[in-house]
Amino acid sequence: MKQLRVLIFLLTLLSGAIACQPTPSTQENPRKNAIASEGLPGEGVKVTPIQMTLNAEHFQTAIVSKALEKLGYEVQEPHEVTMAIAFVALANGDADFTAIHWERLNEEWYQKNGGEEKLTKLGVLIEDTVQGYQVDKKTAAEHNITRLEQLKDPEVAKLFDSDGNGKANLAGCPPGWGCELAIEHHLDAYGLRETVEHDQGEYGLLIANTIARYRQGKPILFYTWLPMWVEQVLKPDEDTMWLEVPYTDLPEKQGELSEKDTTYKGKNLGFAIDRVLVTANKEFIDKHPTAKKLLSLINIPKSDISAQNQLIEEGEKSTEDILRHADEWIERNQETFDGWIAEALKVESEKPRVQTLGL
Repeated sequence: MKQLRVLIFLLTLLSGAIACQPTPSTQENPRKNAIASEGLPGEGVKVTPIQMTLNAEHFQTAIVSKALEKLGYEVQEPHEVTMAIAFVALANGDADFTAIHWERLNEEWYQKNGGEEKLTKLGVLIEDTVQGYQVDKKTAAEHNITRLEQLKDPEVAKLFDSDGNGKANLAGCPPGWGCELAIEHHLDAYGLRETVEHDQGEYGLLIANTIARYRQGKPILFYTWLPMWVEQVLKPDEDTMWLEVPYTDLPEKQGELSEKDTTYKGKNLGFAIDRVLVTANKEFIDKHPTAKKLLSLINIPKSDISAQNQLIEEGEKSTEDILRHADEWIERNQETFDGWIAEALKVESEKPRVQTLGL
């Protein structure tokens, strides 16, 4: 009897202890606690970005990479290639994401490399990007130049001849970027092949020579885009002006585009008003829903891109400089940045819980 009373006493204590344990409905956030004990969702996962050699576009890659690191991902040194090669690498899994995908401009390469079967378009990183042709405002005013097709006139073309062959020298777009395809298409579509020479090469050198000519008071003709540091040195509507095209005519692979799609501030510039996306390898992004959510959220104002690009032009162009610029941008936009991280982590907290019952 004494042993029975002891057994009953112990069972009573045990049942009371069990009753005091919190049930799933009374716990604050069971999944959140599990995440804390398991670590960040990206821990142990290496991620490889890919970008162009143009350091004016490295800033956005740095911000995206630093956001991924906050989720625990181990972001590797970015591969630097042309955009044509970037899509091949992404489709083959040699890189995981790019933060410099111009949606319209790069559509041909996107489709050629598997499209939605191998790649996934995610967030809009930069909205309303612009491309086109500019001339210095002084020459334009003196000769009443407002439209690109006026360069069909040999006398007008000679104004922009910098190598003495009688053709206008257009500081253009390097092979493999995508913009060179549109420029070459325009030379044929608008009948400019006989009077305009498309100068290609390292863009930084081409634009440096263009700026030097401008400062010497010589006429200039060049391709550019926004956001880009050039607008801080050769200010549109102040130092330069955009040239209009006679009608919208772009490579077929960019899709059906109307004049409305290529018009900026009332001028048809001939290039699609575009947007820069974060695009990733589909297999990678399907395996990592937290990263997918994060990459769909990141957005950087055009004005911030231009301001950082100006720092590059002023000499702050090393990798260390650009990483510091990214840190400074994050600090100025901490609330927004932290919001991206918090939203991405919700993917983990919302995952279904699997409970195991023991007998």
